[in-house]
Amino acid sequence: MVSIKLGMLHYILDHVYGALLHRTKISPPFFSKGWGGNKLDLLEKLIKQVFPEIEGQKWPPKLIKPMWKTVWETKSACLREGVFTTTCDEQFLSALPHECHIARVAFLTPKFYSPHQMACVVHLAGTGDHTFERRLRLGGPLLKENIATMVLESPFYGKRRPLLQRGSKLLCVSDLLLLGKATIDEAQSLLHWLDEEGFGKLGVCGLSMGGVHAAMVGSLHPTPIATLPFLSPHSAVVAFCEGVLKHATAWEALREDLAAQKAAMTLEEVRQRLRDVLSLTDVTRFPIPKNPNAVIFVAATDDGYIPNHSVLELKKAWPGSEVRWVTGGHVSSFLLHNGEFRRAIIDGLNRLNWKEPPL
Repeated sequence: MVSIKLGMLHYILDHVYGALLHRTKISPPFFSKGWGGNKLDLLEKLIKQVFPEIEGQKWPPKLIKPMWKTVWETKSACLREGVFTTTCDEQFLSALPHECHIARVAFLTPKFYSPHQMACVVHLAGTGDHTFERRLRLGGPLLKENIATMVLESPFYGKRRPLLQRGSKLLCVSDLLLLGKATIDEAQSLLHWLDEEGFGKLGVCGLSMGGVHAAMVGSLHPTPIATLPFLSPHSAVVAFCEGVLKHATAWEALREDLAAQKAAMTLEEVRQRLRDVLSLTDVTRFPIPKNPNAVIFVAATDDGYIPNHSVLELKKAWPGSEVRWVTGGHVSSFLLHNGEFRRAIIDGLNRLNWKEPPL
């Protein structure tokens, strides 16, 4: 009885937080400028063309040469920040705002070990995570396990945020697809760079939206890596059409935009159109990762943003993967369960074999 009441409290906290953040006029809703017009049509076409060839995609991705500067170093660790040009191909690059073209990363490594003696995990951003700090705090304690942390700043976030965008609220639906595509391409290129540098084990993780992207990256990688989605759905449909974020979506603006292009539509028809578009982000359509045993989902029991059924769909789609449940909601688990996230990272990497060291 107590646990039921506590679970309800966590669930209510998600909705109270969501109401304060998304139902007030403190910030605009998501997609206040509509669908993205021709840009969305192009992206839908390109992404649909990718799916039949997704397992046979070309590897390696574009080679990157990050330009590094040291931020600080101690006797045992070093933090560097680097920049490189986004690795999106020309068709997607033409649709990506120019502010997003330069990718930024932070790289936290233990000292006195060669790369083949270390693991490294690429951390991808959740909704609203504009800086490196939270993910560096998550990865910092892992240094003692010889696990390095690579943090990617998402396009449309931080210094890569378009001039007219306020906070995390993407202006158009097309921006969400662009954010995802660029993040996946850049994360793949970072993993390839780490592999070329000789790191002994690799992984990718992310929280919420970052977890969806991490799952896609882990799915597409040609060799086994640890894949660690935290508090994440199987698709953006769940986040924007079922969970708390449905209250943060500019449904009327989307309806008016469609009406200007075609015939008048009901709000339910608009919601169905958004479901159709966001179905392109459905992770269950992606291949099973090369080592599903190294896939660990961490989900919250009373998540107001991500329904439990969505997590179970991922588990069903990827036999051999593991789901770990933490008690709490989306917000409280984000704040209170970093220890469980770190444990999943360690365990996922431990399920991989070490790469052969160079001769």
